[in-house]
Amino acid sequence: MATDPGDRTRHFTAIERKHGLPASHWLGLLAELGEAKYPEQMALLQEGHGFSRGHANALVMYHRGSPTSRRYASHDEWFAAQTPEAADTTRAIFAAIGSRIDGLEAVIAWNHPMLRSTKDYVIGCSAASKHISINPFSATVMDEFRDRLGAIEGGNVTAHLFSVPFGWPVDADLLADLVSARLAELTAV
Repeated sequence: MATDPGDRTRHFTAIERKHGLPASHWLGLLAELGEAKYPEQMALLQEGHGFSRGHANALVMYHRGSPTSRRYASHDEWFAAQTPEAADTTRAIFAAIGSRIDGLEAVIAWNHPMLRSTKDYVIGCSAASKHISINPFSATVMDEFRDRLGAIEGGNVTAHLFSVPFGWPVDADLLADLVSARLAELTAV
């Protein structure tokens, strides 16, 4: 039995139980598609055989040669894989939060750096070509801070996240207020 939570084969037992055939059968069907692209492989399993997106993705990505979904084990590994601009901006974001909010755990989830309180994610970041996207994991918190987030020069705000440009002069007050609101939301539940 696989013990690495990022190991795609850990889904195979559930897939076999739900669909009544060994994982090797489904991998064989994928092999029959030849050089098909990811969407076609996913459609074969989801539309053709009723697979959930998660189970289809586990088989397709395993078939495509990616046996694990885990790439980074720590924030430092994630930073090392980014451009210097992305790494520096993200480090500054986490440092600003860490200097004002105690007790948050630095974790990697979905291959991105996150901070969490016990089991709940509080804030996470991802890097694009010219900006960092920041997710407070709460539409309510996003709504509460929409005006302040919208005032970030060179930034962008959507329903669930906001972005800041590389080199953003980190607003530690804004980040601390945002994380405090998310923590308050979690304790109110």
